[in-house]
Amino acid sequence: MKNPWLSMWLSAANSWTGSARGYWTTEMHRQQNALAREMMEQGTRFWLEAWGLAKSERTPKVRNR
Repeated sequence: MKNPWLSMWLSAANSWTGSARGYWTTEMHRQQNALAREMMEQGTRFWLEAWGLAKSERTPKVRNR
């Protein structure tokens, strides 16, 4: 014979764990995207400096006076 209270409790616990898993997955994706973006920026900065094209070394634009 099934226990209705246990069934309700397990259904609620399953719902809670599903929500927690959703939040955890969202945070994981956010951190992965931030890491990938930072790696891309560092790699770009490294190669631009290696090729002598870094922003700090570029000649400034001449303004019309």
